[in-house]
Amino acid sequence: MDLGLSEEQEMLRTSARDFLQKECPKQLVKQLDESDEGYSPELWRKMAELGWMGLVLPEEYGGSGGSFLDLVVLLEEMGYNILPGPFFSTVVLGGLSILAAGNEEQKKRLLPEVANGSLLLTLALTESDAQFNASSVKTDAIPSNEGWLVSGTKLFVTDAHVAQYIICPAQTSEGISLFLVDADSPGISRTLLKTLAGDKQCEVVLDKVKVPRQNLLGEGGQGWDYIENVFSKMVIAKCGEMIGGAQRVFEMAADYAKERKQFGRPIGSFQAIQHYCANMAIDVEGARLITYQAAWLLSEGLPCTMETSVAKAWVGEAYHRITMLAAQIHGSIGLTVDHDFPLYYKRAKIAELFFGSPDFHREIVAHMAGL
Repeated sequence: MDLGLSEEQEMLRTSARDFLQKECPKQLVKQLDESDEGYSPELWRKMAELGWMGLVLPEEYGGSGGSFLDLVVLLEEMGYNILPGPFFSTVVLGGLSILAAGNEEQKKRLLPEVANGSLLLTLALTESDAQFNASSVKTDAIPSNEGWLVSGTKLFVTDAHVAQYIICPAQTSEGISLFLVDADSPGISRTLLKTLAGDKQCEVVLDKVKVPRQNLLGEGGQGWDYIENVFSKMVIAKCGEMIGGAQRVFEMAADYAKERKQFGRPIGSFQAIQHYCANMAIDVEGARLITYQAAWLLSEGLPCTMETSVAKAWVGEAYHRITMLAAQIHGSIGLTVDHDFPLYYKRAKIAELFFGSPDFHREIVAHMAGL
């Protein structure tokens, strides 16, 4: 196993960092956080022209045919620079789900539009208990003459307010099935939730929403199997974002420790601050190693359930620890609205809970260990 990046991946990393630093400055991030839309259509168009939306999609569906590891490299840079908007929900939650569950007609119809940036998607996975298991799906789909009537309430649906289609798991007589729901259908209400990080999560209420037969993704009753097939990729993709953010927080804290003077010398010369920075560096490197190990396994099509949960449990807590130490190094100035640090601190806390808390993934690790 070679965890070193290829020449093409290094070029992707460098070009992505340069692009985002120029096109997505922190002032724009703060403006988008405060806006209802949460993303810039102009920036989205430029990203589509770079081929980012189709990076991991096969060439026959309009993509570049890149590996999942390529996608993690890109997501790390998005986390490093903080990119608001529906990239994760459209490409990771939506695109990968359609790639796993859709039939050939659905893939040919939908994935090229994902790749060219004209289609925004999301996945409505969690409900009232916010759990990531089949028993938590209470939304139901009743057969009708034209297809299905879907009813239920989905919570914490990322970017549902701007998505054109929402992939919705629902209970049928065959078991859980996946439905591609037109977000503008009668009977749907989408409400933005107030969140710590200002990210765009929604409550989606479906009241007998009509879904045509051709919008059943894959085979009926196989919906949760499809979700499990891509769940590890969703988890590791989020880990990629987190290590990018953790890297940037560490750099900000180390730079500040060199510049801030107390008692006539830089605070970075004090052993306590040095150890804070050393612990942050250790957490960043450890998080990156286990994330890229799991990403490589996924790219190779190898089983990695334990590696995925080990990564999520570790990276989520590591990112949180790093931001806590950075807050102590910066002091009160790091918590002001004009500083960039709070953007990362808030996202670290939210990301820790995405796709299962650390304790959720510890349970999986324990089960995989035979306990």
